[in-house]
Amino acid sequence: MIFILALIGVALAVLIFNHDSGMSFGLANDEFASLVYLGLFAAVIGAGVVGAHRNIGEMVKNLVIWTVIILGFVTGYLYQDQARDMVLRVAGGLAPGRPVMVADETGTAVAIHKSMNGHFEAAGKVNGQPVNFLIDTGATSIALSHDDAIRIGFRDEDLSYSLVISTANGQANAAAVRLDRVEIGSIERTGLRAMVAEPGQLEQSLLGMNFISSLSAFEMRRNEVILRD
Repeated sequence: MIFILALIGVALAVLIFNHDSGMSFGLANDEFASLVYLGLFAAVIGAGVVGAHRNIGEMVKNLVIWTVIILGFVTGYLYQDQARDMVLRVAGGLAPGRPVMVADETGTAVAIHKSMNGHFEAAGKVNGQPVNFLIDTGATSIALSHDDAIRIGFRDEDLSYSLVISTANGQANAAAVRLDRVEIGSIERTGLRAMVAEPGQLEQSLLGMNFISSLSAFEMRRNEVILRD
């Protein structure tokens, strides 16, 4: 039993290590996985036949157990991408706002799960500093709360609050700035315009349409938002 488990572990490690190259020992990875499966299956049957004279019931039970293990090994390898996406989506559900990479027939994307408050929030970075955004398709551009702007590195004495913006609390004055880099998961944009609200006028920074419109696709579902670079 220990030998078979070790063989499964080695085969799985080889397949994972050679996943990108697609070849293992001169065979396509799918062919190698099939060969390992057949070899292990034959080993289990052989061991069962050898021990058949001792206990036929025990032999059948072991055969079923090892068949399930081997099928699980092969299935896990063949569907590893789907399994990884499922794990990431579950992680996103447990930590709403955390961008997770997902893949489907159209390529890779960033998925963000709805927060407990019913809004879509995105944990991102601005100029390398963490910022928790509220995704707002009604905002024409990124709007930073005063606290976030100061933490990012803007100085209050350099900000001119000459613009008027609309917030959930009504109209407020804001200062125009330009952001070196904005990151949401693996998606990055540089040189985006943004506004900084006066102190106390905006509780949470907004991820507005100048970022959203730069995406190749933006899909808002019931419980998650999908962003495609």
